[in-house]
Amino acid sequence: MNPGIVVPVALFACITYAIKVCVDAMVRRRMVDSGGSAELVDSVLRDEQQRRRHSSLRWGVVLLSVALGFGLIQWFGWQELTPGLVAVLAGATGLGNLVYFAISRKLG
Repeated sequence: MNPGIVVPVALFACITYAIKVCVDAMVRRRMVDSGGSAELVDSVLRDEQQRRRHSSLRWGVVLLSVALGFGLIQWFGWQELTPGLVAVLAGATGLGNLVYFAISRKLG
């Protein structure tokens, strides 16, 4: 990996995430300061917590399915980048999203 490419991309991702966290904190602070009802604040925070949990579940399922796709590629001994190899990875990602959808419907 070329550090000349990885470092700026990682820096951009970190700055973007830091801005997102700050904006989210300001929105929560304004919501509390505006004198909104306790039910509204509690509802928003509960929804946000559930969204984080579902996001973690989604990434876990998708990354697991992509790992299985890479495992299949290694098991079959494919070495070159071909449309079939890309199809295996795309299919594994799609399958992971479908499994997540089924799990999230069952949970809630």
